[in-house]
Amino acid sequence: MPHLVGDVNVGGHRPHTMPDFYITTAIDYVNGPPHLGHAYEKVLTDVIARVRRMRGDRVYFLTGVDEHGQKVQQSARARGVAPQQFCDEIAAEFRALLPRLDVSNDDFIRTTEARHKRVVCDLLQRLYDKGEIYKAEYRGYYSTRQEQFLQEKDRNPDGTWPELFGEVTEITESNYFFKLSAYQDWLVRFLTENEAFVFPKFRQKQVLEFLKEPLNDLCISRPKERLEWGIPLPFDADFVTYVWFDALTNYYSAVADKEPAIWPATWHVIGKDILVPPHAVYWPIMLKAADIPLPRGIIAHGWWSIRGDKMAKSTGNFVEPNAFVDSYGTDALRYFLMREMVVGQDSDFSETQFQARYNADLANNLGNLLNRTLNMINRFADGVVPAPEGAAEAAAPEAELRALWEETRAAIPAHWDGFQFHLALERTITFVSATNAYIEKRAPWKLGKSSEPADRALLVRTLATMAEALRLAAVLLRPIIPGSVAKIEAALGYTPPETDWAAECEWGTRLSGAKVAESLVLFPRIQATTSAEAAPKK
Repeated sequence: MPHLVGDVNVGGHRPHTMPDFYITTAIDYVNGPPHLGHAYEKVLTDVIARVRRMRGDRVYFLTGVDEHGQKVQQSARARGVAPQQFCDEIAAEFRALLPRLDVSNDDFIRTTEARHKRVVCDLLQRLYDKGEIYKAEYRGYYSTRQEQFLQEKDRNPDGTWPELFGEVTEITESNYFFKLSAYQDWLVRFLTENEAFVFPKFRQKQVLEFLKEPLNDLCISRPKERLEWGIPLPFDADFVTYVWFDALTNYYSAVADKEPAIWPATWHVIGKDILVPPHAVYWPIMLKAADIPLPRGIIAHGWWSIRGDKMAKSTGNFVEPNAFVDSYGTDALRYFLMREMVVGQDSDFSETQFQARYNADLANNLGNLLNRTLNMINRFADGVVPAPEGAAEAAAPEAELRALWEETRAAIPAHWDGFQFHLALERTITFVSATNAYIEKRAPWKLGKSSEPADRALLVRTLATMAEALRLAAVLLRPIIPGSVAKIEAALGYTPPETDWAAECEWGTRLSGAKVAESLVLFPRIQATTSAEAAPKK
């Protein structure tokens, strides 16, 4: 079984045997291009994956797209193209977004791929042979938008249907059903015994609240006369697989044949809107019924809104991530997403808020520290990081900065393990701010003008301290802004080791003798604007 998050100690030492860490995003439905919400989920998952890799785990990171269903079929017909062509075009947009966001996924699965269809059919046949799937006639209400059968309890108090269901029609038809209700008591026991299955914890409580009402068996098929675009049932070719039995299985189908074995997943990272019932009810029960091990858990993140309204393609209320990257750069967007969103909570987006965070943290703080460090070392040390040995003994300013670093590096792993990336970034930037304050206190531009031996020795100590503090801050920022950190490290003449993250976090003299770049402007300050058009191009 994959280990639990948090089993790497603060020192970063690995156990003798390190199992795989398998993490997934939700697969995106190809009914429109990606927006900022999709970008956030990919970046969040990528940050978790990079943290684990950096700390020694063997990570497998999956993302992909969901291509079957009635909405895809309808959209393709409306454009006059075959469903597969429609899917190919939209899937390409989602795939192309990943490198633009510097997402380090190991795999990208499409539900139209043969490897996926084969596993879905094997799973369905296994459950059918066990008697877990049966045929029955259904009469009730159906939401085309959600591709979901509805019950009276789904109505609003005034008898209308919630807007999210779109057009609701009453239908009668034969279909195949999965015995979901037979596993309700088991699932309640499982969640009660595994209190951390869903993160954050209050989301798990919502799942248990949902399970206080009796579950109905799950309709898992659609007749081909109504929906052709899907995976045919292996035991009845007149029907295709219902969207959730198709889509959810991607997490398993992508790695079912991998050697050595990768399943079960450590974490599924999804949006809160598909937690209940799909991921927290249908998926665990499907796996239990098929005798497949369950994932370690589910991370349910919140929604980004704009001026209080949910970001959604259907309403046109969304931010296009490619255009944003064009304006501000990949790492600026990654940083903002991780700094502003508390994982599990909702957050509101505004360009003004983004610009304020960009200028405060990246341009005026981290970028300023980088520029000052390169400038001072070039100006007073011929572009080579000096060795502090034999220089003035560390006095209060150096000791205070080093003490703050020890506190910072000790606190960060717990924030990472608790998915509190906003707090990890807050502490890291606090250390960067303290380093800039240290520079102000030591004023190397004044020390460099003095001919006194004590001042010259203190200048050496100051320059070495500045460079080392910047290197250490970059280590903590590497999972968040990997491209920028690589540039910072190159500018410092530093090549990080492939392993031993804990050793990297030791304050030392790794940079002594390193030749630094003359200058590097990573985050130019931007003028406040309400339009991305006025932002600097990267």
